[in-house]
Amino acid sequence: MTRFALTVVRHGETRLNKEKIIQGQGVDEPLSETGFKQAAAAGIFLNNVKFTHVFSSDLMRTKQTVHGILEKSNVCKDLTVKYDSRLRERKYGVAEGRALSELRAMAKAAGEECPMFTPPGGETLDQVKMRGKDFFNILCQLILQEAGQNEQFSQGAPSNCLETSLAEIFPLGKTCASESNSDSDAPGLVASVLVVSHGAYMKSLFNYFLTDLKCSLPSTLNKSELMSVSPNTGISLFIVNFEKGREVNPTIQCVCMYLQDHLNGGTETH
Repeated sequence: MTRFALTVVRHGETRLNKEKIIQGQGVDEPLSETGFKQAAAAGIFLNNVKFTHVFSSDLMRTKQTVHGILEKSNVCKDLTVKYDSRLRERKYGVAEGRALSELRAMAKAAGEECPMFTPPGGETLDQVKMRGKDFFNILCQLILQEAGQNEQFSQGAPSNCLETSLAEIFPLGKTCASESNSDSDAPGLVASVLVVSHGAYMKSLFNYFLTDLKCSLPSTLNKSELMSVSPNTGISLFIVNFEKGREVNPTIQCVCMYLQDHLNGGTETH
C-alpha cells in the first residue's frame, strides 16, 4: 500500500467575497486585509507540518494565500509552489463581476437551481469536475512514481516524520499508522501535499471524492457541511491509499473538512 496526505485550503477573503460578487476566473481580485490575516493564521496553524509538495491555483488570491501560509512555515518555507490552472475557480462567464443575487436571478429566469445553472460563457459542473479529476489523477501518478523511485531509500523514516507533523494538529486517529502498534499493516506516508484553491472548485472536487471514489467520512461530519462551500482558509485533510495494483482507484479517508480552528481569534495577530 502507498499512502499520502492531501491538505486542501481555500484562499483568504477578498473584498468581493465580502460583498458577494462573483469572481470566477475573470476577476483576479487580491486578498483583503482580512484575507492576508487569515492566510497568516492558517500558516501559523500549519507551521510545523512537513509538506513535500505544494500546488496552487494561478489566480492572485490563491497565490497570495499560499505565500502567506509558507511564509509562516518552520519546515518548508523554501518549498517550490507549482501553479496549476486546473485548480482555478469555476468559470462563471457573463456572471463574473456581478452580484451573487444576479446569478441567482439568472438561474431562476432559466428555471434552474443556482448551483446547477451555467451562465453563458461559464463552465458546467461536469467540466469543473473533470478539471478536478484530471488534477487528482496526475497528482496520484506523480506520487506513485516518486514512491517507486524512492522505495529503496526511504525505509519509513521520512514518512514517520510526515505523519507525526500532521498528527500534532489533526485528528488522524485510525487513519494514522500507529507507531505503538508493530503489527499494523499500514505503512507511513510517502508524501504530504498542500493544495490552495477555491470554494466552488473544492466543493466539486470533494463531491468527486465522495460520490465516485466513495471517500469515508469522520462521524463528526454532518451532511450540511458536505453541501456547503468552504469558508475562506478553511482546511480539509484527506488520506489517500493505493493498494499494490496501480490500476485500481485509491481509497480516500476524510480526516476533517473546512477546519477553522486557526480563525478563532487568530486573525487579529501577526
